[in-house]
Amino acid sequence: MKYEVLIAPSAEADLEEAYGWLSEQAAEAAVKWYNGVLDAFLSLETFPERCPLAPESQAFEREIRQLLHGKRQHVYRILFDVSGETVRILHVRHGARQHLKPPT
Repeated sequence: MKYEVLIAPSAEADLEEAYGWLSEQAAEAAVKWYNGVLDAFLSLETFPERCPLAPESQAFEREIRQLLHGKRQHVYRILFDVSGETVRILHVRHGARQHLKPPT
């Protein structure tokens, strides 16, 4: 079964922000990282349930899963949910950032 992968505006904004910061540090590495994230997104077309539940999942009404991308101190968490045959990427967050909390 092949899933449709959709990117939420919040995830697009996260991706742009991270890319902007990384490109200021090392432009070539930022391009490689960005392309890697896009490949990671596409990998969710098959068996997205292989990814574990994110710590945030307990605080929300639906299951939120995470796919880790990167190495060592440069790990990013790709947060997404699965509904039917659709994977919706919700956020892309640096691994050192605090976990998401539901709106109050």
